[in-house]
Amino acid sequence: MADQERLSSVDAAWLRMDRPTNLMMICGVMMFSGQLELQQLRQVIYLRLLCFHRFRQRVVDKGICAYWETDTNFDLDWHVRQIALPGAAGSIELEEVVSDLISTPLDPSKPMWQFHLIENADGGSALVLRIHHCYGDGFALMHVILSMTDSDPERPRRHAEDIVGRDNKRSTWERILGPVTEVIGDVGRLAIDVAGVGRDWISNPSHALEFAKTGVDLAAEAAIIANMTPDSRTRFKGALGVMKRVAWAQPLSLFEVKALSEALGCSINDVLLACVSGALRCYLQEQGDIVEQLEVRTMVPVNLRPPGPISELGNHFGLVFMSLPISIADPLERVFAVRTRMAELRHSQQPLVALGILAGMGVAPSVIRERVLEALAANASAVLTNMPGSRESRYLAGQRISRQVFWVPQTGGIGLGMSILSYAGKIDFGVVSDLKRVPDPSTIARLFTEQFETLLLAVMWQLCERDLQVQGKTMRNKQ
Repeated sequence: MADQERLSSVDAAWLRMDRPTNLMMICGVMMFSGQLELQQLRQVIYLRLLCFHRFRQRVVDKGICAYWETDTNFDLDWHVRQIALPGAAGSIELEEVVSDLISTPLDPSKPMWQFHLIENADGGSALVLRIHHCYGDGFALMHVILSMTDSDPERPRRHAEDIVGRDNKRSTWERILGPVTEVIGDVGRLAIDVAGVGRDWISNPSHALEFAKTGVDLAAEAAIIANMTPDSRTRFKGALGVMKRVAWAQPLSLFEVKALSEALGCSINDVLLACVSGALRCYLQEQGDIVEQLEVRTMVPVNLRPPGPISELGNHFGLVFMSLPISIADPLERVFAVRTRMAELRHSQQPLVALGILAGMGVAPSVIRERVLEALAANASAVLTNMPGSRESRYLAGQRISRQVFWVPQTGGIGLGMSILSYAGKIDFGVVSDLKRVPDPSTIARLFTEQFETLLLAVMWQLCERDLQVQGKTMRNKQ
């Protein structure tokens, strides 16, 4: 393996999107009811994280190109730190420490990841993970996290297999024309992968023709994105600072959410997005803002990896712009509105277009990159992502993970991020916000839980009314 590996254009885009006001860093916290031992944790990370060679590498950005390079001075003790909570060492103090960490940039002279072990956190211990987005998207990093954990603490695995990535063969045109055509090449290869074709255009010209047909749809979706009007002017949009605040809601029961989705004839995701919409509506109302005829647009990541096991790290997702129906007061109507809009987006080519935009940003001059970031940020007020986690409880260094929460980074001038993660029969909702835009993200987290309870009661009441009508009709027929 060569000492230097070139970053893909998309990974380079996430590297270069770093701003003091928005760090491109995925942050998460694992909570444990027991005490995690530092030395045992370091041993697990040494065996199961560093077996992925990427996490021994730092990024060398030479302007035109960026490369992965092995850090010859790698020091595990620098990457795995131990800190203590102040005061009562409860959930409030944990939120404050995580808020400080998510506002602090990673050192670019080293591999850009750190784990912070917090002892005596809310009666147990906690592990805060910070990883730069250029190392991988949520799906890739979830694979890494699962590789570090066990389903049975009595039978721990030794290590995972390294991911060296596929041999991204470049066409003759790409080799001659250089990095500029990488934008077209990467999007083309990904479109082929998603379609399940799996071969290069040159070896099978019919695939290029198939892609050319979809190119009409791609052009139409690109026009939609380019011609979007700026998102609604709310307190969510405006100048950003450098300090972030995080919060998390009380976990929901996955069983209850699934039962609710089945009763309404929609997906679990539809239910959760409707709860997010209701939470933002109530938050704006509590601030005295007008919500009638208001919609708030969010950027939602869409996984574009081919089906099957994760075969490489890096970023392989696109984005869709989802308008949340903030103006709808009735919780049931909100669910149905979200269901309709998500159904339309499922047939959209926006994710591929967005991936092409990201790839272009990875090789574009900084002036153009900043303009594209500003344009994308104007189209949305928040980033919203939903990640599936393990269905069963997992153990890290012998301790059971009781909860997992993570926070998605925001791009450009966007100051609000919301993340949903399912784990071991529970669904956790995390909020991260710019201190200037939303100084109290815990309010949105609380409102999210309340909106789910309101929706649950509305459905139960509707079912009771239906049962009463059926019983009344039956009694009348008997008479």
